[in-house]
Parts: sequence; structure tokens; C-alpha cells
Amino acid sequence: MSAPFDIAIVGGGIMGCATALRLADGGMTAVILDQGDLGQGASGVNAGTLSLQIKRVALMPYALRGHREWQAMGDAVGFHRTGGYTLAFTADEAALLQERQALKAAAGAPISFVSPNELFTHEPHLARKVAAASFCAEDGYANASLTGAYYRARLSAAGVPYRERQEVRDISRTQGTYDLVTPGGTIRARRILLAAGAWLRPLASHLGVDLPVRARVNTVSVTERQPPLLGSVIGHATGLLTMKQKPNGTLLIGGGWQGAGQPQDGRGQVRMDTLRPNLALAQHVVPALAKARILRSWTGFEANVPDFYPLAGSLPGLEDAFVLGCVRGGYTIGPYIGKLMGDLILGRELELPLFDPGRDFERTDP
Repeated sequence: MSAPFDIAIVGGGIMGCATALRLADGGMTAVILDQGDLGQGASGVNAGTLSLQIKRVALMPYALRGHREWQAMGDAVGFHRTGGYTLAFTADEAALLQERQALKAAAGAPISFVSPNELFTHEPHLARKVAAASFCAEDGYANASLTGAYYRARLSAAGVPYRERQEVRDISRTQGTYDLVTPGGTIRARRILLAAGAWLRPLASHLGVDLPVRARVNTVSVTERQPPLLGSVIGHATGLLTMKQKPNGTLLIGGGWQGAGQPQDGRGQVRMDTLRPNLALAQHVVPALAKARILRSWTGFEANVPDFYPLAGSLPGLEDAFVLGCVRGGYTIGPYIGKLMGDLILGRELELPLFDPGRDFERTDP
């Protein structure tokens, strides 16, 4: 029987891959197992928005460092630093925008407020009904569909094996080794990291741990190619809209509107009763979209827990078992929090604290 790996990582998204690279740099032998293809879960089907304006205040230090990670990846992940505007159209929305963005600016985000006239100078195709707007020069986006290709190249260069289409069907621990049963055989490892997003709860149940993980079914749409309409990332004060125009002219439209389905059933389904208001809000913000056709809409499963903060640390009651995932905005902070998790497992001092998976969960506003 071959020697066990130092660690088996279940989940080949951004967080799992970033952790594996950090561990390999620290001298550990790691293997990544994914039930599909690398980077094709939440890491590959989201809208790719990298906006500090939509991150929670307590996560701002992580988001700022995550932004730097994405910028360093550059063209390999389709990174674009465009700046971004968040818009309010009513007095209530303007008050909400002022309150939230002031807190985020105090937490370190370079967010300022701009007048409607200044906004329209830079984005002339926006509706003239804007009551207030904030701006962040660091906002931008990456191409989520490049996630898998990027990390395959990085893992191969680092000598980290990854095994795709290898669903973990059972996990047990005997004599200090974790045994992970997959269609390709049993993988043995001294440690284990669960980093499988919306599939974390059933995986942890193999180890007798009940994680309070739920799945959101976020919807994203893409238009046919349009003339230049947007030069920046655009958001709405409620968080119910994100938009950006890609170099090929298509517009990506998101905002967390919910589809249907469960992770264990495979892909989620788009719901017309939520797709229509998402697109209506996009048209309200950019009236020229009334003439645009939607080429495709799709969904992706996003994991979260009641307080909407990450699960990042040791699994309660288990030795050498860890979990990483579950946070809105995980695309932005993923590369950085993966490094932190690697440092934790390597026994290094952490630059920022992680988030105890065994904490008492109390929901707060997302």
C-alpha cells in the first residue's frame, strides 16, 4: 500500500486549490479530489464580480488582500480593474447606501461618494433617475470560466496531483489516517480539508459532524453583444444587481436572485419569477438593455451559514480535520483565505484570524 498523503483536500474550487498551493510551498504532499472538474462549481459559474462595495464590513481586510491576489493573477484569469459604481434610486436606498459605504470606507475600502453629474460623465448610458452613487477605483472583475484552467496549470507546476470526477463517497479514520472512498479507489491521508462549498454538509456527516450549511441558487445571465454601454462594474444599493460589460460586448447580469434545486440533485434551474425582476432592474439602470436579447441564464450553488461568515478552521471534535468555505463573496476572498488556511495547517502564525467552525451561529444582516 502506498504511503498516505500529508493531506487530502476535498473540493477543487478556488479555496481548495489556493490552500493546496500554500501547503505544497510549505513542503506538504497534498492531493485534491473533486466530484466534477476543477473550478467548475461556485468558483466557475459566478459572475466574476470583484467589488469591495458589496463585501461585509468585517470581511473587508480579507477582501482587500483578495483583490491583490486577483490582480497578481492578471490576464491568466481575465482580471480587469475597471472601477465600480453602486447606485441608489430612492431616498431610502440613498440612506442605505450612505450608511453601508461609510462603514466600509472606515474599514479600509477606498470608497467615495460621487454626484450624479460626475457619474453620468463616466457612465452616460445609465438612467438619469439616480439619487446617489458611490465609487471604488479598485472594483473590477475576473473571468470565472478561467478558474479551472488557471489552477490546473498552477497545481501541475507545483507538483500537486488533482483527481477530477472523483466523488468522495465515504470518509473514515483508522490508526491516524483518513480513508476517502472514491470511484478510483481509496485515498489515504494523515489530514483532511473539506472545501467543497455547498456539498460540505453531507461530506462532514461522514465524520459525524453536522455543519449548518445551506445552499443558495444564484442566477447569472449574459446578453448578446452590445455597443459600449458600461465601462465600470455597476451595482445597486440593495445588492440585488451586479453588471459589467466584457471586452467582447456582452453584459453579465447577476445580483443573487434565486433559482431552484439542491446540490445533491445536480445543476439548479433558472426560475422565471426571479429572472424577470433581475432583468427588469438591469433595464431600469441601463435603459438601452430594453433592446438586448439574453443569450443564456444559468445557476450556481453558493454555500452559506446563518451568520454569513466563513467556516475556516478545525472541524469540531476531530484531530487533523479542517473545513473551509461558506461565505457570500467567497470568489473575492478565496485566494487569500486559502493561503491563511494553508498557514494554519502548517502551524504558522496567521496574518489575520480565521473563523471557528464550532462557533455559536447567530444570523446578522448579510
